[in-house]
Amino acid sequence: MAPDLMERTGSGSRALFPKGPSFTLDDFSNKDFIVRDFVDSLAESAVSLNRRSGPAQQPFDPKPLIRTFENALQGLGNLSEELQAQESDLLSQVRRAEIQHDQTLDTLGRKLDQSINQFEALDLSLNNPNGTDRDIRGEADGNIAVQIGEKLEELDRKRRRALDANFLIQCWLQVSETGELTSLQDIQRQGGSENKVRCAVIAHQLMRISQRLDPASWGHTNGFRKNSVANGTNADDPIHNTREILEKFCETLEQDLLKQFNNSYRKQNFDDMMECAKVLHDFNGGASVIAVFVNQHQFFIDRDQLISDEVTMDGETWDQLADPDSDPPGVEPSLQSLCDEVKIIMQEESFIIKRAFPYYETVLIKFIQRIFQQSIQQRLELVLEKADDISSLAFLRSLHASRSYIGALIEDLKSHGLTEHPEPCSAQISQTLDQQMEELFVPYIVGNSYIDREKKSLEELFNSLLFKYNIYHSRRKKAPTGFMASLAQQTNQLMASAKDAYLERLESSELTATQKAMMLRVAGVQDADKNKNEIEVTEEEGVLSTANAKRMMTWLAESVRRTLELGSQSETPKDVAILLNLLLTNMGQVYVETALEAALEKATSQENAKTEPDISYLPSIRPAVTITNIMSRFISTVLIRLAESNTTVRRSMEAQAKMGIEAIEKKANSVMKSIVDVMINWVTKSLAQQKKLDFLPKDELGVVESLQTPTCTSICLFLSRCTILINQAIDGQNLEVFSSELALGLQRLLFEHFKKFKVNATGGLMVTKDIAKYVATLKEWPLTKDVETAVELLTEIGYLFIIGPEALRERSRNLASGTTRSTKKLVKADFKAFIQSRDDARTVGVQSVLSSL
Repeated sequence: MAPDLMERTGSGSRALFPKGPSFTLDDFSNKDFIVRDFVDSLAESAVSLNRRSGPAQQPFDPKPLIRTFENALQGLGNLSEELQAQESDLLSQVRRAEIQHDQTLDTLGRKLDQSINQFEALDLSLNNPNGTDRDIRGEADGNIAVQIGEKLEELDRKRRRALDANFLIQCWLQVSETGELTSLQDIQRQGGSENKVRCAVIAHQLMRISQRLDPASWGHTNGFRKNSVANGTNADDPIHNTREILEKFCETLEQDLLKQFNNSYRKQNFDDMMECAKVLHDFNGGASVIAVFVNQHQFFIDRDQLISDEVTMDGETWDQLADPDSDPPGVEPSLQSLCDEVKIIMQEESFIIKRAFPYYETVLIKFIQRIFQQSIQQRLELVLEKADDISSLAFLRSLHASRSYIGALIEDLKSHGLTEHPEPCSAQISQTLDQQMEELFVPYIVGNSYIDREKKSLEELFNSLLFKYNIYHSRRKKAPTGFMASLAQQTNQLMASAKDAYLERLESSELTATQKAMMLRVAGVQDADKNKNEIEVTEEEGVLSTANAKRMMTWLAESVRRTLELGSQSETPKDVAILLNLLLTNMGQVYVETALEAALEKATSQENAKTEPDISYLPSIRPAVTITNIMSRFISTVLIRLAESNTTVRRSMEAQAKMGIEAIEKKANSVMKSIVDVMINWVTKSLAQQKKLDFLPKDELGVVESLQTPTCTSICLFLSRCTILINQAIDGQNLEVFSSELALGLQRLLFEHFKKFKVNATGGLMVTKDIAKYVATLKEWPLTKDVETAVELLTEIGYLFIIGPEALRERSRNLASGTTRSTKKLVKADFKAFIQSRDDARTVGVQSVLSSL
């Protein structure tokens, strides 16, 4: 049975396990090949075969899968071996191809080197036919091809020159014999820029030939001359007037080119414009085409129609321009509009000019000159003429605003670059712009014309502001003779001249209505007042005002600013020196010194007054000091610094300012010294009213109830009233110096005063109370330490009248040595004088103290 089973098994194996699937390299070269699908197909084929060979349900058998995958692996191995064999074959073929390529390159390189060597040998043989110096090959500047080309070009130029000469002779023969330019006109009819250029060149050459060969035509104007000996002509001379014929042709050609240029400009054909401009430049220097381009520009046509327009600023703005207390409104609107339009036009036309003209800088310069010398200058003149009709200040402000705005226009054009955009403009264009700017304003700032206008305007303002002030002080009662009258004589003359100048200007026929209204408003005068010299003025209008001084400084500062921007830099020191003199004269002498002189006159008149002096004028010192400080600081920080470039002028200004400030300080010091004298004299007179029995009272109860003597009370009240006014007049160190000097003078008065009276024990209390009141009153002032010690020394006097002999003896040991009075201690002479004023001075105890001295 076994063999049969084996046999069935063997026969069954061939039927159950057929040969696995077969595949080639093409199956794996397909783009749609996926490994997973390939493995799934192998597994599916093995399982499907197994299912067909057995019952419907049977356990899993891995053997078919194993056999199928073994067969697949074996097939893949065979394919891999086949692929490696093909790869080895391809690599060997590539190596053979590379070797052959390298051999080919080597062969071609050798052939190229041979060709180069042959070419160099040929070049050397051509440059050095003898072949004697082979080193000359390295020294040759060019090869033979370049030399041949240059020779050909030279021959071509000669040929062209010969043809041109032939044609020129032909044209001359035509014009001289027939009076026509047929050949030249034929070229002109052909059109084209090259032909027109050639016509222009030939026409110029014919003109020169005519000057040499036909000089007679340059002295005649007829178009035809007969060849006759009677007319003085040679038989070889032309029988036609060649000059007239050529000039007529040139004129026709020029008009034709200009017409073509205009048409191209309207069509924005820049290339054709460039060609026409080149021809006309070669023809007559380009003057005609430049004139056509500039004169017929639409900007000038429109502006010529508008040049007669009035300036557009309204009345309120003109009033603001003429008002010195209002800020300047800026540039006039029509001039501003023109400058803005010029800026746009210049930038746009610069682009066209550069593309249309080969000599664009020359054209741009002409364009700039036309714009500034015609449009801007005419509008500027209208604006300034209108401003001058308003007032001198309106003119100066308009001039400054116009200069600033046009200057800004110039800088904008420079930074834009114009034809050099986006780079800054060239040096020549920049110089032209600066020159036009200078020429616009030279008529207004040449020489001293500008600074004279500024000075005149400021004088009008200052005289207007100080008019009532000057009238008040001119009516003030003057001291008829003496030192004070001579001291104030110069100031009085300046004040009178300022007042008279204002009245004269006010009545001038040249004064405009607006300026007259401004001067009346600043002066605070009504136009209805017929006699301005007799108007009523109040005391307040004769007092210094810091507000008025600030107005004057504001006007001056505005003038300085205009001077810096409008005037020449080299003339600035001289200009500010003029303004300094104006400031010192009007604010220093006419204003401040006049007030100080008035205060000094009042103080001097009260030095010997019989009634209590009224020093209510003393607070006028404070604004005088404040105004002087403002003026001094402005001079040192502004005016003198602006003159640093001129050492001579600066030193002169410093000396002038120092002299002016010192003059004010001297008068202020004189006023304060006179005040000290007035107060001390009045206190002296009051102390003289002290009664002999004030310090010898018999009623002790009355002494206790009374505070001070009537004399002490009146003096202290007077000093308190003066203290209030003094504090309103001065402060700081000035107040301390003044108070110390006054207190020291009063201390000496009181010191001597109490030596004159007999004092009993009860009266000593009165002395002590009076002295305490005096000391308290004086110590209310800011005093130096030494003066304060001297004032406190007064309290020692009161004690000397109330203490006993033993205390006196103790105090006598602390007296100052020597005979000179000290501010800290009593000297023996004063101590003895006070002791002798006691009513018990003859007693034994007091006599023993005196004898010990």
